[in-house]
Amino acid sequence: MNLDHVVSMASATENQWLKGRVKAVTSGDCLVITALTHNRPGAPPEKTITLSSLMAPKMEVAFKVDYKVEAIAGREFGSVFLGNQNLAKVVVQNGWAKVREQGQQSQGKVSPYIVELLQLQEQAKQEGFGCFSKVPGAAEASIRDLPPSAIGDAGGFDAMGLLAANKGKPMEGVVEQVRDGSTIRVYLLPEFQFVQVRDGSTIRVYLLPEFQFVQVFVAGIQSPSMGRRNTNGNVVETVPDESNNGDASGESRGPLTSAQRLAASAASSGEVSADPFGAEAKYFTEHRVLSRDVRIVLEGVDKFNNLIGSVHYSDGEVVKDLGLELVENGLAKYVEWSANMMEEEAKRKLKAAELQCKKDRVKMWASYVPPATNSKALHDQNFTGKVVEVVSGDCVVVADDAIPYGSPAAERRVNLSSIRCPKMGNPRREEKPAPYAREAREFLRQRLIGKQVIVQMEYSRKVTPAEGATTTADRIMDFGSVFIPSPSKGDTEEVATASAISGTQPAGVNIAELLLSRGFGNVVRHRDFEERSNHYDALLAAESRALSGKKGIHSAKEAPAMHITDLTVAAAKKAKDFLPSLQRIRRIPAVVEYVLSGHRCKLYIPKLTCSIAFAFSGVRCPGRGEPFSDEAISVMRRRIMQRDVEIEVETVDRTGTFLGSMWEGRTNVATVLLEAGLAKMQTSFGADRIVEAHILEQAERTAKNQKLKIWENYVEGQEVSNGSTTVETRQKETLKVAVTEVLGGGRFYVQSVGDQRIASIQNQLASLSVKDAPIIGSFNPKRGDIIVSAPREAIQSPDEKLEVFYIDYGNQELVPYSAIRPVDPSVSSAPGLAQLCRLAYIKVPSLEEDFGPEAGEYLHTVTLGSGKEFKAVIEERDTSGGKVKGQGTGTELAVTLIAADEEISVNAAMLQEGIAKMEKRRRFEHKDKQAALDALEKFQEEARKARTGIWQYGDVESDDEDTAPARKPAGGGRR
Repeated sequence: MNLDHVVSMASATENQWLKGRVKAVTSGDCLVITALTHNRPGAPPEKTITLSSLMAPKMEVAFKVDYKVEAIAGREFGSVFLGNQNLAKVVVQNGWAKVREQGQQSQGKVSPYIVELLQLQEQAKQEGFGCFSKVPGAAEASIRDLPPSAIGDAGGFDAMGLLAANKGKPMEGVVEQVRDGSTIRVYLLPEFQFVQVRDGSTIRVYLLPEFQFVQVFVAGIQSPSMGRRNTNGNVVETVPDESNNGDASGESRGPLTSAQRLAASAASSGEVSADPFGAEAKYFTEHRVLSRDVRIVLEGVDKFNNLIGSVHYSDGEVVKDLGLELVENGLAKYVEWSANMMEEEAKRKLKAAELQCKKDRVKMWASYVPPATNSKALHDQNFTGKVVEVVSGDCVVVADDAIPYGSPAAERRVNLSSIRCPKMGNPRREEKPAPYAREAREFLRQRLIGKQVIVQMEYSRKVTPAEGATTTADRIMDFGSVFIPSPSKGDTEEVATASAISGTQPAGVNIAELLLSRGFGNVVRHRDFEERSNHYDALLAAESRALSGKKGIHSAKEAPAMHITDLTVAAAKKAKDFLPSLQRIRRIPAVVEYVLSGHRCKLYIPKLTCSIAFAFSGVRCPGRGEPFSDEAISVMRRRIMQRDVEIEVETVDRTGTFLGSMWEGRTNVATVLLEAGLAKMQTSFGADRIVEAHILEQAERTAKNQKLKIWENYVEGQEVSNGSTTVETRQKETLKVAVTEVLGGGRFYVQSVGDQRIASIQNQLASLSVKDAPIIGSFNPKRGDIIVSAPREAIQSPDEKLEVFYIDYGNQELVPYSAIRPVDPSVSSAPGLAQLCRLAYIKVPSLEEDFGPEAGEYLHTVTLGSGKEFKAVIEERDTSGGKVKGQGTGTELAVTLIAADEEISVNAAMLQEGIAKMEKRRRFEHKDKQAALDALEKFQEEARKARTGIWQYGDVESDDEDTAPARKPAGGGRR
């Protein structure tokens, strides 16, 4: 029969043997016993058993009556055995209690072992054991003098002094009372050590005053409250005194034990019911530590002079942490203010235990509703792949092995779970990298780029754009742990404790642990219910090692400084100034920082500590948005992104992009694109200057023969569009030209390169007699004689100025009459060599409008210069006369102008720079023009989003055509 039945059976259980567990020993003759098993929720039922027919000495106290308590009835007496041993006999034979011979005996209520007890008492008297001792002063010496704190007077208790003398050091004690699950009252046992003296004997030296009585709040936690009960103010309990132990008479009873008095003094006059699970938490603690030896480690003192400490007890051979057990069983919550007094490891365990209980809704968290969070767990999204890019110390891009090679969809951005590394900054916004940001990224690059990894996705988080951001849409960031399956020996040793901490065998070395152990980041302190890394404990341990070793960002030293000249955001002139330095070195080691397009990338050159834009000479991939463009970029990212390469620089273009050849290992990288049919050679400006041109041509020929990608419709001898931004077709006429004059507003003059008429005209001009100036009146030039303007009246002076138009270059100039000669009609009647053109599909501000001078200067800079040649694709012809400032120069050509070895047209570049805008679309356009406008619109959107140039104040409202006359540019004739 178990003790559950005792509660309901009352007196029917007399003379029946029951089994139970001793919960507490309240005095020498009284025990509290709980049931071994029970079916009801909460703490098990319990009984207070007084050893029958005994009287143990009570602790005597002086007191006065403040209030009265009615007699406590129903006290039960009985016999208690420990194994085969009768505890009453043990107590009596040691002289710790006396046998009652009167009172209940007259009523027949005596122990069934009364005869044996009397015999044992007589033996104790004869031997002088316990209270029968015959040693003078022994009785007085056995009385323990309680400190004032034992009776509720803590006024003179020096909590800070006790903490200062014992902080962090285990103190032995016995738990006297459990107030609630997380508050206990403890007798701290006298601390002593044996010291050898001169005569060789040892003496015991006390280090702590005897029997300090203290109340201890368990550090870092708080259990549910036990509430308060109503009292009348009396602290006297009516228990039988020595003369009437067990008698049911109405005489006053003796004083409370210290534990009972403390319980009574702690009660207040207001009644408050206990919190749910309060009683269960109290029983949990009582069951483990009440009346038992414990070790107290003091952690701190609060403002009310209360001691805060960790409580440890032994369970067989195992030492357990009471606070952690309460939290793990859902009977206490984590409390930050007192947890901050503890060591980080203990604090972390408490926090993790509470979080797990909340997730599992254990006990007091059964009705817990988690707070709203912007993160959610990811399940069944683990994958393997190769690392394509290291974005920063805490973000990598991995190409999933399950998706075909070269597909842009293969790339997955993985943010490392629960860590934060220094930010890389943004050079375009003049944001410099934070200290150790470059070191963190380089650390990952060297270990991960091109390596096979195992990715365990763990959670995603919705990120709201910051104020002032260009986009208002939320974005989702995916977080996971990245493992190196085959790490180096040093890496393995560095995180050797990971599996021991996490309790699981990891798939390899967690790269986040390596970063943290080197001091390249911090662990994110998540909110209560936020998702976090499955290896969070291991990450905290790695961070702790870096902190103790003062590594990286935890070091007191200044971060290493590195000045890098970024030529990709500098003026084109600065890039040109660097060209001789790059050309002096035949093959230059570099690191690919970013792949901008299939044939263009950003490189970092360690030897010169600079970053440059680099493009393959004579090789071009489809432009952005064109077929196979994304695939070309993806292939290059897989092949060269953040890899060590070598380059040879040939020249630099107008935008500051360096042109040349690149090798990764022994492979010319351009051949990878050509062999895959993702690029074509562009040799209209000569292939003799391209390194290994014959290898590139062979690679292109292979792709043509197999009709790969851009060559899928290839027919031998016919040109096929590769999807460039010019939207060139076989029907469009293309000229090879040199720009000779820029007028502004997007208009300019060109000469056809290789035009045979140039030599003929030059020969005719050479035959003219130009030594003698014309006699006034002998030659009267008029409008139409290739003279833009002439005086209305006859020439009066040889210094009179006339405005002359040069038919070979398209420029005009005021020259004196003395410098003008008549020419043969065959020359003057011939069509001019200078062809008037404008940039197709875009509107450029006139020189009198905002950003007009900037547009004119830009066009002048990128087009004029010795040896500059362009391909002009004729999109439209304007036959209305092409009159600019009165010149009759025939048809005006609307062209797409493309420089040699340039990625985009001049038209697109001006849109991208924000110094031009697209012409207004009409409802019905030819499909070729629609395609060209679509391609150009992407560049305009770039400028619009970045608020560059004419977009700096937002959208340009007016769509009116430019009508203002062009401003005459400075400069003289080219004769």
